[in-house]
Amino acid sequence: MACQYALLRLAVPGAISTAVMTGNLANAILSAMDLLAARSPLLPHDSTRLNCSLHRLLGFISGCLIAAAAVSVVGDWAWLLPAALSAVAIAVR
Repeated sequence: MACQYALLRLAVPGAISTAVMTGNLANAILSAMDLLAARSPLLPHDSTRLNCSLHRLLGFISGCLIAAAAVSVVGDWAWLLPAALSAVAIAVR
């Protein structure tokens, strides 16, 4: 992930990050481990950071499950929906 992120930053300096879910997963794990630690936490206690990371992570997993179900039901035609929604978003813009 680090190599891909660095390559993107070097090749296309203004591009948005493609490694966002890696950061969200790392934040969720670190926050959860801090809550479970018997000793003093590594980071300042902030439950909102854990909640935000978990919501994003659950949303990502839900999207993956919905996409997998769509592909199993309609096959390769499932790829048409994101392409169509992108085209509509570009047309409306």
